[in-house]
Amino acid sequence: MENEKQTALAFIDEKKDLICSVADEIWSYAELSLEETRSAALYCDVLEREGFSVERGICGIPTAFAASCGTGRPVLGILAEYDALSGLSQKGGAVVQEPLRQGGAGHGCGHNMLGAGALAAALGVKRYLEQTKTSGTVILYGCPGEEGGAAKAFMARDGLWKQLDAALAWHPEDCNEVVTGTCNSTIQVQYTFHGVASHAAGAPELGRSALDAVELMNIGVQFLREHMGDRARIHYAITDAGGRSANVVQPLARVLYMVRSNHVAEAVELQKRVDKIADGAALMTETNYERKFIDGTADTVTNHVLEDVLYRNFEALGVPDYTEEELAFAEALRLTYAGNEKAPGVGSDVDAAYAEEAQRLRRVHGHAMNDFLLPHFTGDAFNPGSTDVGDVSWLTPTVQCHVAAWPNGCPGHSWQNVSCGATSIGHKAALHAGKVLCAGAIDLLSDPALLAAARAEFERRTASGYVCPIPPDAAPTIAD
Repeated sequence: MENEKQTALAFIDEKKDLICSVADEIWSYAELSLEETRSAALYCDVLEREGFSVERGICGIPTAFAASCGTGRPVLGILAEYDALSGLSQKGGAVVQEPLRQGGAGHGCGHNMLGAGALAAALGVKRYLEQTKTSGTVILYGCPGEEGGAAKAFMARDGLWKQLDAALAWHPEDCNEVVTGTCNSTIQVQYTFHGVASHAAGAPELGRSALDAVELMNIGVQFLREHMGDRARIHYAITDAGGRSANVVQPLARVLYMVRSNHVAEAVELQKRVDKIADGAALMTETNYERKFIDGTADTVTNHVLEDVLYRNFEALGVPDYTEEELAFAEALRLTYAGNEKAPGVGSDVDAAYAEEAQRLRRVHGHAMNDFLLPHFTGDAFNPGSTDVGDVSWLTPTVQCHVAAWPNGCPGHSWQNVSCGATSIGHKAALHAGKVLCAGAIDLLSDPALLAAARAEFERRTASGYVCPIPPDAAPTIAD
């Protein structure tokens, strides 16, 4: 089996130019959540040329797809993302902030690399299946809207992930590690209040202020914050304050709310309380409102069996190597942001000894890129952010890794990340992630006992049942 694995990994190297060109094309498109028309089309065209059977528009989402090869079980899913972020347009390979298009979008979370790395893994697994004639199927899922749209959660609502024996994913980061632990779940809802316009001085008694309703809702939620779990969070943004004329009673105002909790069932219940506050604000101001569900995601479910599989392969493969020019670029970029001395890795936030070891490794290697594999952390890690990979993990055993794609401590959703995404550092991250996922998938295909153990752990951890944050009648959308 080891020879066949090496052949599959070598095939990823053979496809290097294709994989890197896809990463660069997606970077240049920089399409926002649920608008990734060209990005999805590029992946589908490439995958069809490479011999995959491609289904477009899965689960009723136009920019989602599934590309499969092989036959029979086990069925492994590899998750790809390709949406960008607004306001992060940036020249690639630059160490100063320099938008390519003022106000334009950019890949500040590295999803151009993420999707390309997932493509690399799928290509390698396909070569393995063809070479060995092994029973098994690999499906590359195109998952749009991770930054606002949560396509994977909508797919979970439709039961898509239940068909898988396991799912594998990765994400660009500032370090090399296998990810463990959980994260926050989240629910986003937009409230648009409608009132009655009137002259604020001449006939104030005739007006019903939508902005008053938004402000009263915000005050109500402020009092709610004392009475929710320690790890729960409620964020908001007034996206339309009703205009710029102070002497007009605002007839329309809009606010976007995001409710977070470390368990999805708790987030669903907390969201119901926020809805009641909206009801009260409308009652007090004699306005009415429209509620628009935007998206929701679940917390992630750990699977130590799969993490061990991925870590063993990460150890065997090592980490990306960098040239002196790449290291010099990373060092110059590091000087453009604060917090660049933080200890890397999910374990560093919850374990002082782990953080100390991570810092020791940084000192030994002595430069901005973390070109080492962090120790395998098996404690109770927690990420306060959110991802729709969590919804996948509630329906099938799921594993993720991080590969260094930018310097240590580089802030998430930043122009620095965008800059790195169009460099050889980004290319190396995508290729290496593809190899790690491919190698892990081959182990799962060749050893049924691993998948059986992963399934047993999954069943134990999900015994409480999946509470889907997506209502039955909701459709993927973005906020107004």
